This record gives sequence, C-alpha cells and structure tokens, in this order.
Amino acid sequence: MKKKKIHIVTLGCAKNLVDSEYLAGQLDAEGWEVVYDSDSTDARVVVINTCGFIGDAKEESVNTILRFAAAKEAGDIEHLFVMGCLSERYRDELRDELPEVDAFFGVRDLSDILRAVGTTYRDELRGERRLTTPAHYAYLKISEGCNWGCGYCAIPLIRGRHVSVPFEELIDEATTLARKGVRELIVIAQDTTYYGIDLYGRRRLGELLRALCRIDGIEWVRLHYAYPAHFPQEVIDAMRDEPKICKYLDIPLQHISDRMLRSMRRGLSKAETIDLIGRLRREIPDIALRTTLLVGYPGETEADFEELLDFVTASRFDRLGVFPYSEEEGTYSATELADDVPEAVKTERVERIMALQQEIARQKNERLVGQVRQVIIDRCEGDFWVGRTQYDSPEVDQEVLIVSTAPLAPGTLTDIRITAADDYDLRGELAGTDR
Repeated sequence: MKKKKIHIVTLGCAKNLVDSEYLAGQLDAEGWEVVYDSDSTDARVVVINTCGFIGDAKEESVNTILRFAAAKEAGDIEHLFVMGCLSERYRDELRDELPEVDAFFGVRDLSDILRAVGTTYRDELRGERRLTTPAHYAYLKISEGCNWGCGYCAIPLIRGRHVSVPFEELIDEATTLARKGVRELIVIAQDTTYYGIDLYGRRRLGELLRALCRIDGIEWVRLHYAYPAHFPQEVIDAMRDEPKICKYLDIPLQHISDRMLRSMRRGLSKAETIDLIGRLRREIPDIALRTTLLVGYPGETEADFEELLDFVTASRFDRLGVFPYSEEEGTYSATELADDVPEAVKTERVERIMALQQEIARQKNERLVGQVRQVIIDRCEGDFWVGRTQYDSPEVDQEVLIVSTAPLAPGTLTDIRITAADDYDLRGELAGTDR
C-alpha cells in the first residue's frame, strides 16, 4: 500500500526545527512519508512551520504561504496547513487574508495539527523525532517561552512564559537520540540558563549539562541562547570541568551602553556584562564566545553606538552577529518608545560593527594556522570534506574545509592540521586518526 506523503516546510530558528521534528515523529509512526523542505516533491499535503520574530522573518513566512497557496489554487497540492510563531500571533488576520489555507495552528497545537491531517497524537511517542539535521547532531530543546520581557522582543507574546521540560524527559530524549547515532547535542531554548526554576524552584542547567555528558555515545554538548543576567556559576563550573561540553557559549548581549541596557530591560549593567565576560574567560581560558548585538534601538545616540564599537574592539568576540532594530507591535519599545533612528543609520551601524568583527575574526583565524584541532565531520562538498571545531556551531559559525583523498565518515571526530585561514573559514588536512 502506498504511503501517504506530507511535506513539512520549516522557517526560522532551530527551536522551530525541533517542533517540526516532533510533528514528523508522530506522523512517521502513523505510516506517513515525511518530506522536509523539498523543492521537488509530489506530496499533496503541506505544513508550513512559520517564524514571526522580526520583520524579515515574517515577510519570508508570508511569501512562503503565498507560494503554496498558489500551488493549491493550481491544483498541485490538496491541503495546506500553517503552524508556528507567525500563525500563533496573527492567526485571525491570516485566516481572513488567506482563505486557501485549510487551517492555522499556533506553537502548542501539535495534537490539533495531527487531527487535521487525519491522525491522532500518541502520548507514548512524546520526545520521538524524525531529524532534519545530519544524523550525527541534534538540537535538544529544554524549555519553551521566556519570562524576561526585553523591551524589543515579541517572544513572550508568541511563546508565552518560561516552561521547562522535565529533567527525566530530557535525559530520555537525549539517550534515544544517542542510540540513533547522534554524537553532538546542541542545547537550546529561549533562555537556557533559566532552566528548572518553574519546575524545581532552582536553576538546573549545570546539573543537566553534566547528566547529558554521562550518556553513552554523546561526544559533544553545546550550549546556545544563554541569557547573561544572573548567569549561573554552576554552568561555568560544568563547562570548565566536563571535557564533553564544548568550550563554546552563545550569549546574546544586545548592547553595552547602560542607557540602552536599561531601556531594553535587559536586567544587567555594563559593569556586570564586562565582569561576566571576564569570569567566563578566566575560568574557561579557551572558551569561544558568540554574541548577538542590536543597533538602532529607540534613543540610541552616536555616543551609545561608539561605546558599543569600543566594547566589540576590547572584547574580541570569536563569533558575532548584529541586527538593526525593527519595531514589533505589542512590545514595550513599540508601545512606549519612538523608532527614532533612521533606517540608513541603522544599516550603517550594522556595517561598521560587521567590518570591525570581520577583522577580528580574520586575526583570530590566522593564529590557528599550523595548529591541530579536533573537528567533527559534517559532509562532503565538492572537493572538500567539511567539518567544525568545538568552537563552531552548525549553520551559524565557520567551517573547516579539509583536503583528503581518503573518505571521512560524517560524525567522526578527526584531528585536522589548519593549513590556511580567511575571515570566516579554515582549511586543513588530516593530522592523525579519527574516532
């Protein structure tokens, strides 16, 4: 009997990707053939998992819906469903504007989506996933929502308040992933450092990281989206002591000016931020820090921006991204503050920071030439094998392009000698044995 086929299109961040994987896990168990993000499939049912975080992401989500709505009108597909952040926030408006869509669902409507496509949610499959990532790494989402209420951020309006996944469920899910061949776990949430407070009355991220390191088959544990205010010492201790935890931290700082930090409602000061960076680097000397910055926030003066530039110069982050402020309805900044920084100024500030960071990245990479680094192999691409060091996360950070006449198996940890470097990528050759 021919399997029913469904096409899941995922937009936005890795947290959305995990939601799609949970959906696919349920569908797979019910006999569906699941296709991810395909440009050529004959699937007659399509589910679009949307992003609604910032303007560009919302535009991409709307354009994707319109493309598949046109396909439905042309008879190329039979059913079109929309889920995720954009749908959660603008369900009524989307329903009015896009009658071609069969139904809209929010971020916590998994059972309703399954019912709509003609199947039933099975509780015994909680935590089961059909991975969209290569088989050797996976994201582990440890909580949903956020309690911080930063001035510019719509996440609490979309995803709600912080809700932790029970500790035991996460260990079970990670163990299952390891049995399926996952070697690198990337721990994610809206705020990973807040994990556990709602369920246990205390932060348990450090304890969770240590427990993940005890799972057979897991070689690397990587931490993303760590909120800087009240950063738990237990997490620093775990990162310092556990060899399986990548010496890598994604810690979005957004700004350094005290004026901006207060207006953004970030919950910490410039002095506290600098102290945290110093503490991380003292206790974990080889740590790679990734951060995200926001420029053009309401009221940001040239002096505020120059202070941020000086901070980037002094801090020399290993990885850095920067975004121009965009007004998100319903947030504090959209309601209470005037979007008074011209778009051209926002763009110029983004470009100035990225030019500075490009030079910092180039200098850091050039110092790696001649060193041997352990690399996890991700794939073969053209004439190169492509991998990453523990200091680089998939999709967002730099890669190592490896020349090897011998085949290298994805997921293996391999010693690579760095032979050349540019601004955002490295080149290398085999330096030893892999495992």
